Amino acid sequence: MAKAESSEIKKPFWKKAIKPAILIILGILIAFPLFSMSYYTMVRTSTPEFCASCHEIKPAVVAWRSSTHVNNASGVVVDCMDCHLPAPQNTFNFFFSKSYHGVKDVVIHFLGGEYDQEKARNNAYAAFENSECQKCHRNLLNMPYKRGAMLAHRSVLYARPGYEKKCVDCHYDLVHSERGLVMYRQTREMPYQAKGLRQL
Repeated sequence: MAKAESSEIKKPFWKKAIKPAILIILGILIAFPLFSMSYYTMVRTSTPEFCASCHEIKPAVVAWRSSTHVNNASGVVVDCMDCHLPAPQNTFNFFFSKSYHGVKDVVIHFLGGEYDQEKARNNAYAAFENSECQKCHRNLLNMPYKRGAMLAHRSVLYARPGYEKKCVDCHYDLVHSERGLVMYRQTREMPYQAKGLRQL
């Protein structure tokens, strides 16, 4: 009995470490491709071009292309996921929201029957949070030449109980409106389109 115990104690270190090492290597070989595929899928499905591949969403993407979220003096382009999903830094919320909306849109596309664009638009506005806008629009109270806008923003940021408002209550048609048609009626010219943007 003592002989058997002493032989186990004298077992070389590499023999003890070989099983955990194999398990770790197998874990890496399985986990790395899965993580890479998941990340690649998330990146590829987060582009406006991917959103526009669904015919229900295409009118919203076309309207977005002529909005100030694409065509502005600063050259900043705000993509779909910048407004419609939580910030990627909130990893769990981002992945959950993206997965939920993706599955929901696929189910509606194939099983939902007639797509009601106005109803979908109203649902999107109802679910919109001010934090989505404030990811980019942070310095809303420093508007020395726009006192009315500054006061309006202050009433939203520091709302009294019962008087809460959303950014989209005032900025309802900011992005997804028929801006091209509106501008053409007003000026008889098509709105400016930034060069380099691919046509849908």
